[in-house]
Amino acid sequence: MATVHDEITPRLSRFVLSQPVFFVGTAPLAGDGHVNVSPKGMGGTFVVLDPHRVAYLDYTGSGAEVAAHLQENGRIVVMFCAFEGPPNIVRFHGRGRYVLARTPEFDALRPLFAKERESGQRGIVVVEVDRVSDSCGFSVPLMDFVADRDVLDRAHDRREPEYFDAYWQKKNATSIDGLPGVDIAPLG
Repeated sequence: MATVHDEITPRLSRFVLSQPVFFVGTAPLAGDGHVNVSPKGMGGTFVVLDPHRVAYLDYTGSGAEVAAHLQENGRIVVMFCAFEGPPNIVRFHGRGRYVLARTPEFDALRPLFAKERESGQRGIVVVEVDRVSDSCGFSVPLMDFVADRDVLDRAHDRREPEYFDAYWQKKNATSIDGLPGVDIAPLG
């Protein structure tokens, strides 16, 4: 049975910030649309903004489901699991919005993140959390964290900025259900 909290407490904040991976769930309004669950990681890419708001950096990837779903309806859940130490699962349910890279709001939020990964950033997801809960996580396996992968960083670092403009336009402009996705103004 989940415990529902009034806000993101300091204890919950410490827990989520210490996890090397989290999961994001979104869905379109259409009953026949595709539900999306995305694994996220890379240290320093998630922040607790205040007791009712969190955010994470979004990097160029194969899809634009989260961006599309947030633009359509805003529903989102972010989940953290303890893979080491005492079992625990923390979920933040709420309304999210997608802040596109190359906008003043993105530029204002970006310094809040510790990591200096600049290549390939396409946005920041900001979540207004309206339900904070934690539960046992007794069935989540114990696993050892070895390290963040650097594959995405290396792939993005070898690209010119114009590459991302073309990629976003070709592969991230719509979701798999045809919803508008990432629409970042091209350089130049």
